[in-house]
Amino acid sequence: MKKYWHNAIASATTKGLAKRLGLVEIASIILSLGMFTALSNEVRAESPDTLPSNIRETISAVEEAANNQDLSELMTFYNDNFTNSDGLTVELMRQALEKTWSTYPQLRYRTTIESWERQGDNLVVDMLTKMNGSQVDQGRNISLVSNVRSRQYFQDQQIIRQEIISEQTELKTGSQPPDIKAIAPETVKVGEKYSFDVIVTEPLGNNVLLGAALEERTGGDLYTNPSTLELEPLSAGGIYKVVTAPLLPDNHWLSAIIVRSDGITMVTKRVRIER
Repeated sequence: MKKYWHNAIASATTKGLAKRLGLVEIASIILSLGMFTALSNEVRAESPDTLPSNIRETISAVEEAANNQDLSELMTFYNDNFTNSDGLTVELMRQALEKTWSTYPQLRYRTTIESWERQGDNLVVDMLTKMNGSQVDQGRNISLVSNVRSRQYFQDQQIIRQEIISEQTELKTGSQPPDIKAIAPETVKVGEKYSFDVIVTEPLGNNVLLGAALEERTGGDLYTNPSTLELEPLSAGGIYKVVTAPLLPDNHWLSAIIVRSDGITMVTKRVRIER
């Protein structure tokens, strides 16, 4: 058993699993044509059925390029002045996608258009993107499932800006990775205290759990240089963390890992800090 835990900790805190960013890397660049929802109640959202055909065709072409992992074709849909709410540039996006696709060669994307509107010269589309895939790392099969909502700004059929509104990504490995429920608000006020709970939803029996949680500011550098998580024994059936939001508006990632003798589950969620 000691040898198992040594191997579990090693694989969870080094290159493979605890790049929780299989989690974050993937979660937010996800087709870069992620998912979006309205930012305020003032938005006059139009039905997806009325989206202009040229933009609908562009979105389909982006999804096809992503599913084919055709990076050269995909990048033609991004304006040279593209910006992202996490500070992701065109070049950082290219690097992150190359890294992600080399890790998950069979990654699949499915995009649903939720609404759209015109804002001056831009056409703004709210979308939900679902992504799933798997990889083999050090003999372990690792599965990934991610759901991201974002808002894409189109200009002349190119994406000029992206705002990621919500996301949750899970990685699982092992013969029976723990089933978990991650609970955290999508939005909090500056300076507010809030809970980030990751609960194992099945009986523990005699199993011992290891785990860790991390809260950090989103940032373009973390897409290519993700953080790691240091494991420690858990005295309860999950992780229960109280977080204090910063005093300025921002976006943070909440990540956690649960390790059991028969599997490992990792999760990352996004929380938006607003005034």
